Order: sequence, then structure tokens, then C-alpha cells
Amino acid sequence: MTDGKGGLSAADKEALLARAARRKSTAPSTAPPRERDAPVVDPALTDFTTLPGYREMQMQRSFAEVLGLENPFFRVHEERAGAQTRIGNRSYSNFASYDYLGLNGHPEVAAAAKAAIDRYGTSTSASRVVAGERPIHRDLELGLAGLYEAEDCVVMVSGHATNVGVVGALVGSRDLIVYDELIHNSVAIGAQLSGAARRSFAHNDLDALEATLSGVRRQFGRALIVVEGLYSMDGDVPDLARLIEIKQRHGAWLMVDDAHGLGVLGAGGRGLAQHAGIDPRLVDIWMGTLSKTLAGAGGYIAGPAPLIDFIRTSVGAFVFSVGLSPPVAAAAHAALGVMAREPERVTRLHANGAAFLAAAKRRGLDVGTSAGLAITPVILGESLKAALLSDRLSRRGYNVMPILHPAVPERLARLRFFVTSEHSPEQIEAAVAATAEEMDGLISTADAMKDISRRLP
Repeated sequence: MTDGKGGLSAADKEALLARAARRKSTAPSTAPPRERDAPVVDPALTDFTTLPGYREMQMQRSFAEVLGLENPFFRVHEERAGAQTRIGNRSYSNFASYDYLGLNGHPEVAAAAKAAIDRYGTSTSASRVVAGERPIHRDLELGLAGLYEAEDCVVMVSGHATNVGVVGALVGSRDLIVYDELIHNSVAIGAQLSGAARRSFAHNDLDALEATLSGVRRQFGRALIVVEGLYSMDGDVPDLARLIEIKQRHGAWLMVDDAHGLGVLGAGGRGLAQHAGIDPRLVDIWMGTLSKTLAGAGGYIAGPAPLIDFIRTSVGAFVFSVGLSPPVAAAAHAALGVMAREPERVTRLHANGAAFLAAAKRRGLDVGTSAGLAITPVILGESLKAALLSDRLSRRGYNVMPILHPAVPERLARLRFFVTSEHSPEQIEAAVAATAEEMDGLISTADAMKDISRRLP
């Protein structure tokens, strides 16, 4: 039977994938023998393979193996993964790195990290509340605060934990949080843990945001609006001026997750506020990460002093977590300095991003709503096609990751190209050309299922 759209039904897909999985299942059963005092609960409840999603994951792997697809994830990079990388003793043009300004491995950045190891060691060993501060922590925080003209800043060991912890602590059961439907998982999880009422609005549809707040704002105490500065799946940006106007009219806080915006947006890479030409102090909460442009790992919040004081004393993700590793803090601080002194890196990134977008459009590739700054998707509309295209490009020496369902809706499955300041014009043109060439002849999921059905017993 079909699903009404020309493909196989869900039941048929399940059956075919199960048959593919059974081809590998040759190991004997490890179930324990039945004993006189049998457990009072179903033994499956202690079997990790019964966890939600595990079986689907195994079937997808079996499906990929039948089709001869290599797993594109968890590849081992044998050197610094910049515009070029080395995987399996082979060189690749790399479009899967967030090192937007090429600062990971920069001599000044590396030297700062090494000096911090010599002075402080590799760890603070405990939370900063009990183990104390290191000068490099405050140097980094003050540098980031200055970037946003904020009163203060706090850094944490994980960008994901920063959003989960801060969003989860700022609002509660009597409050409202409203966020873009494409917001990062960390914000969505933080919102869920907060207990606040949650509403999402269609991506970058600020009319929908306005309508939501007009309809329900008066029912709640505090309200928090959360958007991203540069959306990591689509490479587009929100209208910051209108967001500020909306949050002021409805008495809400505005939080901008600028994780991908720092180093990319604005002439100096200072993020969404510079890109929009707006005073950054009009945004209540700036969030960002150290792991992309700043060549480190961790997250930060910049904003008013009372907010930062609250986080440092009340948010579990900071209070109960080890402090940021000193060499990581030193590396990020040095990278911030290089970015400020060398705006030509940002200029080069903007030129490369625009070149990639223009080349993709000339080739007729679907790039969605990308602004062509550093992130450009090539939308295939089907997970299998995205996986096949990634595999074909890998065989030609291009490392680019597929984004598959359920990370995005099936109709929006894609390859996601990250462009950096260090890519050459030749790399960019060649990658786009190879992508367009390899798109020819990609098979659909339904056709692949039918082929597998013919081959399996």
C-alpha cells in the first residue's frame, strides 16, 4: 500500500526496515532462564534496547547498510578541522565546522591556552562558588560584557546547559515563554523544565508573535521571548528592531541566543545588534557560546548586573557545575581579542558566504531563506536523498553533514554547509558544482524501499 503521496505506507516501511534489521540479528538470545522467583515487572523495562527511539535508530542503520551508505556522523578527524580536514588518512574540503573566523589553532589563541595551563592547570576542580575565581574567568566575562555594552556577564562550561539552566530559572508556573518554532533544543528543554506556559510561533513570523502576546499576555506574570540571532538550520536572522518594539509594548523580556551570530553578524562580528544597527542594551538577555567563533567550549549570558548576580547565586547550571577550564577561558579571551583587531576576517567570511549563496542559486539549488552569511542549507525534501547526497560528496572529498528527520521535518531534510573565512573561492565554487552534479539520479525513499523489498528474503 502507499501513503497517499506515492510512497510506501508507514506499516510497509516498518516491515521492510524490520526485515533489513533481521539480516544482521544472528547473535543468540541473552535472555536469562526463567527462575522460580520471576520478577514482578516486565523484564523489558530493564532492557536499554526498549528505550524510545532505539529500535528506530537500529533499523535506520540497517537500512543504510543495505543501501551501502557510510555513517556520516562521529567521523574521526585526524587534525584540526578547519576549512580542510583529514578523515581516514584522506584530505577533505570541510563544510561542517563552526570555526567561522579560523581562530581555532591561531598561534595567539593556542599560546594563551598553553600559558593558562602553566599558571592554573587544566581545571578549576570544583564550582567557582567554592573553588574560587581565576583572573582569566573575569577577564573573559568583562570582555564579553563589553561586546554587548552590558553591565556584566557570566560564563559556564556548556552552551546547552546555559540555556537550560537560565531559561528554566527565569520563569515559572505563573509565567509565559514564547519562542520561535526553530529555537535550539536547549531553550525548548529549559522552557519545559521551567513549568511556565509555553507558546511557539512560526519561524520569523513576528505577526504571529504579536498575535500570541495580544491574546494571552495578561493571563501571566512575567513573559520571556526567545529568538536566535542567526538560525543554525536556515542561516537567516530575525527582525531585531520589531522584536524590541513588541517586547516593550507587551512588557516582556527579550532573550537572543547569539551562538551562531557572534563573529558572523555585523561588520565587526559583534552579533545581531551590530548587524541590525541597534543599541545592544535594548535586549534584556544576550546568550552565546564559546565553541564556535571563540575556539573554546562553554556558554555565556550578558546583561544587567542584577540578572548576572542572580545567575551566579541561584542558577544550578552555574552554582553546582565546575568552573570553566582555565585554558579554555584563556583561548576564548584571546580569540575575542583577535576578532576585534582583525575585522578583515569577518569581511572575508561575509564575502565567502555571499559567494556560496550566489553559486548555489545559479545552480538552482534550494537554499531556503538563508542570508548567505555563514550557514546555507541545500534542501532536498527527503531524508534519504540528503543522506545519499552527503555520501556522494564524501566520496568526492567534501565533508558536509545531512540534517534528517526528526531534527527537521521530512519535507525539509537538507545538507547544511558552514562557510568560514578560511575557505577559498575555488573550494566554494567546486563544492557547489559537485553538489549540483551529484543531485542527479538521487532515489526516493519509496523507490529504495521497493528495491530492498525485492532483494530481501
